[in-house]
Amino acid sequence: MGRSTAERPAPDLLGAEPPDPELLGAAQAGDPLAAHQLGRLCARQGDRTAARRWWERAARAGNVDSAYNLGVWHEKHGSLEECLRWYELAAGAGDAEAAMNLGTLLLERKGDAATAARWFERAARAGSRHAARRLALLHEDAGALKEAFDWYGVAALDGDLRSAHDLGFLAYSAGAHEQARHWWEFAARGGHIEASYHLGLLLQAVGEHDAAEATYRLAAAGEHPGAASRLGGLALARGDLRAARDWLERAARTGRVADERLAGFVCVELQDPGAAAHWFGRAAARGDPESAYHLGLLLIAERGDLHGGRHWFRQAALKGHHRAAIELGTLLTVLGRPGEAERWLSEPPPPVRIPAVEPEPAARAELAAAAAGRRGGVPLDAADLIEILGTWEQVTRGLDAVTRSAADDDLCVTAVERLTTLSLPLLRPGSAPWPTPAEVRQALTLARHLRARLNLG
Repeated sequence: MGRSTAERPAPDLLGAEPPDPELLGAAQAGDPLAAHQLGRLCARQGDRTAARRWWERAARAGNVDSAYNLGVWHEKHGSLEECLRWYELAAGAGDAEAAMNLGTLLLERKGDAATAARWFERAARAGSRHAARRLALLHEDAGALKEAFDWYGVAALDGDLRSAHDLGFLAYSAGAHEQARHWWEFAARGGHIEASYHLGLLLQAVGEHDAAEATYRLAAAGEHPGAASRLGGLALARGDLRAARDWLERAARTGRVADERLAGFVCVELQDPGAAAHWFGRAAARGDPESAYHLGLLLIAERGDLHGGRHWFRQAALKGHHRAAIELGTLLTVLGRPGEAERWLSEPPPPVRIPAVEPEPAARAELAAAAAGRRGGVPLDAADLIEILGTWEQVTRGLDAVTRSAADDDLCVTAVERLTTLSLPLLRPGSAPWPTPAEVRQALTLARHLRARLNLG
């Protein structure tokens, strides 16, 4: 006996081509798997409406895959509320991907972090490493670091290298160096370039220079400019000028001003003034006064270009470079402009000498800057931290003399105390929170004042 018209599906339920009669019959008879398969067939044929209707039949009959597909369908073509409803149905039946998608929408479209976290946890416990990572991120944002560490660990052990990298930072920030090393090594072995670089910094910070160099080479192979810079510095420290040049020029080509300047100095030592002028010129064009000053010296010494030298001395002097102002005044005198020369010679900018810092604390300064700037945090300038540490080291090396000089100077005493407070977490992570940008700016001002007040440069 033939089916009545009422038993037949509407034309848009059938798709562009007639389905297998047996499959259609089973679906019409209420078989949820058959209805799900018909939905997939319609979707492949481009009939979204028919696909949705078959999946609705299947989902109402308990097919979880259809409920998930309806969530996807409504996310693309329908309403958010319908999308959430179908994802929740599938997630409640144990579908990890539906739980992950549901949590993501609740977080990003509804701002409901608490409910999102519950679904992420359900998905993570069902084996979703992406959900474990999202859950870790939520816990870290909420300050629940133990929970964040645990869930990052779940994601990392399931192969998520970003989570292993984050674990390294959480451990380093807490002062757990061995854990930081473990997780950065884990991520580096998997090919995570940033983890290789930060592992190199950690190894350098604890004095393992050979291991640091090997790790930097891994990062440099992945085109990490910071690694090339560090390798240049290590080569320079052992007196290998040619290797230093190769690495520093590689870093400089990425636009790193400090490496452009240092490459210029190395080229001067290697008696290649043309290359030195090139690198000093690039850095000077980016506003670096030290490079502008040395470019001026080179132009005069190598090419006899007095006007070019004057231009770059002026650029450096206008940015407060003491020696450039003196050279500019002297040159202007030679060029027959005594009035302008007197201006620079009588009131040159005060000399500023940035204190040198050993490689170990410099590496710690860069790690602190990276840790503070993670995940949208306000980044700190590693160069500022290095200058603060250098000043603090100068002060503590001559503490007795400084104490005598500062005994009657409350401002100096306060500066020493504040520099100590800021320096300690940089040198001993986990002893205090990372400094804020405002604290760094204040400490930098104090450091410069202290050096000037105590004639430390």
